[in-house]
Amino acid sequence: MKKAAIDEAQLLKEFEEKIEAEVKIEPRDWMPDAYREHLIRQISQHAHSEVIGMQPEGNWITRAPSLRAKKILLAKIQDEGGHGLYLYSAAETLGVSRDQFLQWLHEGKAKYSSVFNYPTLNWADIGAIGWLVDGAAITNQVSLQRTSYGPYSRAMIRICKEESFHQRQGYEIMWKMMEGTKDQQRMAQDAIDRWWWPALMMFGPHDTDSPHTSNAMKWKIKRESNDRLREKFINKTVPQAELIGLKVPDDQLKVVGKDQMGEPMYAHGDIDWDEFWRVVKGDGPCNKQRLDHHINAHENGKWVRECAYAYQIKTNNQ
Repeated sequence: MKKAAIDEAQLLKEFEEKIEAEVKIEPRDWMPDAYREHLIRQISQHAHSEVIGMQPEGNWITRAPSLRAKKILLAKIQDEGGHGLYLYSAAETLGVSRDQFLQWLHEGKAKYSSVFNYPTLNWADIGAIGWLVDGAAITNQVSLQRTSYGPYSRAMIRICKEESFHQRQGYEIMWKMMEGTKDQQRMAQDAIDRWWWPALMMFGPHDTDSPHTSNAMKWKIKRESNDRLREKFINKTVPQAELIGLKVPDDQLKVVGKDQMGEPMYAHGDIDWDEFWRVVKGDGPCNKQRLDHHINAHENGKWVRECAYAYQIKTNNQ
């Protein structure tokens, strides 16, 4: 027992030295159980979010206002499905099967981003999701390209490139609507009014209230805190809104200084954390709808998976 304890202490020391030296941790490397468990939770939640996030936008494929808009939206939704596949593959390297990840999701034991439990009421919502939700995702994911776990880091490189396209697509929709009729302008403002706060909640609770932030920062899984990422998103997004004539729905928003580039920095109003936790726990506007849809689609696609598996077995035996 003593030798085992000494060996584990040495392995932990080598692991921490790798983290400090910015050497990526790879699947076959030794890692603390808590590190592995944190990654399993975070990467699978990220994968679930990408796949569930296809639903509110898929609702508008048949109602896109032009063929160009439909083609762009289809490409975006396809990207999100691909992101989910990259991330499930990365998560599987930690010793958990994809079937298990999906079972945890369907049983309610695994979560996805709370923002996808809100409805898309009109075309402006597609713009708000692309601009605000994907914009918030990029802010968080750019730093994840440098996360300490190799497969997660490498998956994020392509994901970030595609998410930047999604953010521009959403902003273009909002910009075009603000150049349109009064009704279109009202739709755009209504969309930002409804999506602004859920987008801010995407970064998670304040650092002092997050049970996972300490280890994530220590192990360099995360590089920046929830509050810092939220500040970066606000500082970047408020000027974008003002440029096209939209008003951020925060009466307490104010400029509190300038950064090194002379750009304004903002302080924001209070976030309704009661709403955040209520949605996380399953009481959002579309929680049941989103999960039921995913379960039904998974069950309806069972025959495809069985055929693919049978073909793989037949091919391997030839």
